[in-house]
Amino acid sequence: MGTETVRTEALDEATGLRREQRGWYFYDWACSVYSTSVLTVFLGPYLTSVADHAADADGYVHPLGIPVRAGSFFAYSVSLSVIVAVVLMPLVAGAADRTGRKRHLLGAAAYTGAAATTGMFFLDGDRYLLGGLLLVVANAAQSVALMLYNSYLPQIAPPEERDTVSSRGWAFGYASGSLVLVADLVLYSAHDSFGLSETEAVRICLAGAGLWWGLFAVIPLRRLRDRGGRTAGATVPGLRQLAATVRDMRRHPLTLSFLLAYLVYNDGIQTVISQASVYGSEELGLGQSTLIGAVLMVQVLAVAGALTMGRLARAYGAKRTILGSLVAWTVTLAAGYFLPAGAPVWFFVLAGGIGLVLGGSQALSRSLFSHLVPPGKEAEYFAAYEVSDRGMSWLGPLLFGITYQVSGSYRSAIISLVAFFVIGFALLARVPVRRAIREAGNPVPRKI
Repeated sequence: MGTETVRTEALDEATGLRREQRGWYFYDWACSVYSTSVLTVFLGPYLTSVADHAADADGYVHPLGIPVRAGSFFAYSVSLSVIVAVVLMPLVAGAADRTGRKRHLLGAAAYTGAAATTGMFFLDGDRYLLGGLLLVVANAAQSVALMLYNSYLPQIAPPEERDTVSSRGWAFGYASGSLVLVADLVLYSAHDSFGLSETEAVRICLAGAGLWWGLFAVIPLRRLRDRGGRTAGATVPGLRQLAATVRDMRRHPLTLSFLLAYLVYNDGIQTVISQASVYGSEELGLGQSTLIGAVLMVQVLAVAGALTMGRLARAYGAKRTILGSLVAWTVTLAAGYFLPAGAPVWFFVLAGGIGLVLGGSQALSRSLFSHLVPPGKEAEYFAAYEVSDRGMSWLGPLLFGITYQVSGSYRSAIISLVAFFVIGFALLARVPVRRAIREAGNPVPRKI
């Protein structure tokens, strides 16, 4: 009877984890449309046009009396949102780990972001300040929610399943982004047929992303479970909590070594994503429709890429698969250097290469880091993971900009980013991940 009871309990636990995993996937499905439709495609140009409408004769707007070029307002708003997120993430992470109320905090962050995004429907005329405020709130909330979402991974997936679970989550996100982006592009391209102006179509696309986010966030919030917190009591202020986490990380130097490698090569990945459209338009002379089509292709192929790299990780281990993806990134950038101008077909080939390695590189990095987190400190360590990621994200664009300024060539600027993948490869190759996992106090998977 005792043995049968144990088996029943184990089966119930496995069934519960499967249910949580399926719910966890749906948060990526819910929030990825914000990154794709709002940040990548529509909000930057639209908010800039709203700021232009409100600008004075010299092209300046004056938030809080500060003169700001209308063309810079979107970038400054994004930067401010990063600062807000950097302060909030350690604070929320500490509260999540101490109280065990991670699901409630995830819900608060998700619905704050979804509400702010839905509110972008009212962004018209010269309401640039409203747009900046909503962007800061939505972007910071998304960062906090993603940190909490990522920290669930080591709790809902045993070590041998994390690469697969993480890759499926990314695949769900890219599939969702592709689906909604297709609908958005149909609405935007045929807005006259729907009796809408161009600005009305954009505002509907922005608000629709918020409604989608809020609607599908219900699924993970109903399925994910809170785990008990470590201790009771008040939380430590955000930056002090981050400093405490970093001090704790010093007791796990191999975890820090992996984090450094990730920050280097991920900065290269993020810079390629953000600057590829500039390279396509300015250096290759491609039109907006080509660039949007390339974004959609990246989203679609990233689904297949994430799932394929998840299977490769099961066969060869996450570390080797990530190293292989960094080689692929290097080859892709080298090929991009030689792309002929005015040839959309070759730009789509480049976008295809990026899509195939994009999702898998990030998904496997997340799952590998989850093995290096000491039990009970998931949210705190993933907060440091997200904060450090954002804190380093200026290096790649800076190198890209300086290279262009010195050389006057976007080809030289794009090839300069190879350095991030070469250095990241060298740093990751030196990390003994099996020993790092053991020293973090976690079981070592058969393939890692």
